Amino acid sequence: MDMNTLQKDPYNIIITGVGGQGNVTASRMLAGMLVGRGYSVTIGETFGASQRGGSVMSHMRISSHGAWSPQIPKGKVDLVVSLEPSETIKVLSGYGNPETQSLSNDRPIYPVRVIAGDDKYPSMDEIRATIENLTARSFMISATEEALKLGNPIYQNVIMIGAVGGMDLLPVSIDDFREVIGRGMPEDKAAVNVKAYEIGEALVRN
Repeated sequence: MDMNTLQKDPYNIIITGVGGQGNVTASRMLAGMLVGRGYSVTIGETFGASQRGGSVMSHMRISSHGAWSPQIPKGKVDLVVSLEPSETIKVLSGYGNPETQSLSNDRPIYPVRVIAGDDKYPSMDEIRATIENLTARSFMISATEEALKLGNPIYQNVIMIGAVGGMDLLPVSIDDFREVIGRGMPEDKAAVNVKAYEIGEALVRN
C-alpha cells in the first residue's frame, strides 16, 4: 500500500484480549508508530474485570484530519486484533461488518467458569469457522508460541503488532517500530522487541 495514506479515514481498530496480555501496551506502540508518521490517533479503553482475566478493549481511531470520538460506533470496526481467539468473536459480533478484517492469536485463555466446569469453551475449529464467516479476511497466528521461543510470553503483543504491519493495511513499517521501541529502552531489550516484530510480519506474509 501507499506508505503515506490510510485506506479509510478514520481507520478504526480494536485491539482486544484479557487482562494481563499486554493489549493496552500494544495499542500504545501502534499509536506511537502512526503518530510518528503524522497521523492523529484517538484511543479509548474499556475494561471488564481485567484483574481477573476479563476482557480488555482498546479502541483506536486513526485519521489524517484530526481527533475523533474515542469510541468506535457499533458495526464500524475495520480491523480487530485479538490476543485471545474467542475475544475476536465477541468484538466482531458487536463492531464488525462484512468488510472487517481480523488478526487473532491462537492461544486460548480459559475463563474461570470454563475451568470450573460451568461453561464450555468453543473448539478452535468452531472459532476459526465463525471468524471466517464474520470477516472479509482473517489471520490466526501462534503469537504466544513464538513469544515463548524468545523467552517471555509478553512478547506476544509485539508479535501481533508486527503481524498488523505485515497485513499491509496501515502506513507503518519496521523502521517506525524501531523508532518507537528505541525510546528509553536499553539496546538489548529493544533488539528482542524488533525480532518479535519481524516474526509477526513473517507469520502473515509466509
